Amino acid sequence: MNIETIKETVNLSLGGKITFPQVVGMLLKEGIESYHVDFVRAENRYYTASGEIYLESVPHKFPIAAKEFSASSVSAIIKKVQAGKINYQEFIEEVMAAGCIYYIAYLAGKRVIYFGREGDFHVEHFPKN
Repeated sequence: MNIETIKETVNLSLGGKITFPQVVGMLLKEGIESYHVDFVRAENRYYTASGEIYLESVPHKFPIAAKEFSASSVSAIIKKVQAGKINYQEFIEEVMAAGCIYYIAYLAGKRVIYFGREGDFHVEHFPKN
């Protein structure tokens, strides 16, 4: 796992310079099997199949976890970012407003699961291209 590539991926993504499919491609090349974006703790965790873990602090601003989670809003926000109508930073702000406190991207499993603070969740499968 190349830590510099992970840091570069985070910075490019937060800067709106790369898309989610590009993030997936970069991380898969580094052997990343899944990653966990935690808005409350302002950190991302990256996992490889061989058991390596890397923790990266990120500048998520999340003063309090929203109590209500709206799976339908999360789904609509995902569609907006996939269509290029919003960038990743806007995506983060909108999914947090929809009650998402963290998400886990399963790159090998081709899905992302978004979680609310009371255990609510939404599963989004990668688009079939």
